[in-house]
Amino acid sequence: MVDATAALRQVRIVLTVRTPGRGFTEITRDIEGFVHGSGMSAGLLTVFLRHTSASLLIQENADPDVRRDLETFLAKLAPDDPRLYLHGAEGPDDMPAHIRSAVTQTSLSIPVAGGRTVLGTWQGVYLLEHRTAPHRREVVLHLIGA
Repeated sequence: MVDATAALRQVRIVLTVRTPGRGFTEITRDIEGFVHGSGMSAGLLTVFLRHTSASLLIQENADPDVRRDLETFLAKLAPDDPRLYLHGAEGPDDMPAHIRSAVTQTSLSIPVAGGRTVLGTWQGVYLLEHRTAPHRREVVLHLIGA
């Protein structure tokens, strides 16, 4: 619990994540390192992705089959078939990437207590790349607390 008399502070960084192409890149350790380095014991962390063809997910980090099954589902939901879309100027994987991003998330809110994120035992934070080629993605981490 945050002491109501304590002065709230804010800290923000931009995390650069290089993806290998379509799939999950776990960023939990980077996020935990940022929270620990902030010196704040309690607050609310916003994780915001500055892109429209990738997304953020909090998902199970124990069994990789979960991530494979999610990717299989998203491939069925938005296949790389240029005959299905009007937008194709950036390649056959671009419009499916936008659809995948639209049905997932580009922003997360994660509580912080005891100087750590309050993620569950099996939860990890992932940047989900929807494009087939490697990309450099920017994730804004903004923590407000005390």
